[in-house]
Amino acid sequence: MTPEAEPTRPRLLPLERLTSISSLIAEGAAFTGHFQAQVDLGIKIDGKLEGNVMFAQGGTIHVGVTGVVENTRLEADYIYIEGRVRGAVIARKALEITGTATLLGDASYDEVMDIHPRARVRGKLEYRGDMEDAKSATAVGKLVLSPSSYPQAN
Repeated sequence: MTPEAEPTRPRLLPLERLTSISSLIAEGAAFTGHFQAQVDLGIKIDGKLEGNVMFAQGGTIHVGVTGVVENTRLEADYIYIEGRVRGAVIARKALEITGTATLLGDASYDEVMDIHPRARVRGKLEYRGDMEDAKSATAVGKLVLSPSSYPQAN
């Protein structure tokens, strides 16, 4: 593994979500099809996946450094991307895209998002939460920028 391909420690996602993964597509393995669950489970993808991964409620999706996900829709409460994803990403609670990640497609999130330096994203990022609630989010430690917080030109 090259230094830039080393796994990254999450800055936003709770570590217990990543350590309680219940399913794995291992490095060197390839899977074509759809993965769905109605309960709060987790999947880590270190190999190649062509298809959707969707959790009706809860759920954690971790695309590892060697993971490649193509032609997909990823939907879960928590999504952590270290590898390569081509498709739509929907995180109902938290989305974290690390510096080793490539996302080619649109991503949306309902609560919080973190994009590390060197992450490569080509697509639209959309906050799906209530914008009025976002104004009070700074009181609970979430970063929210508004035009009044931008530096003013002299």
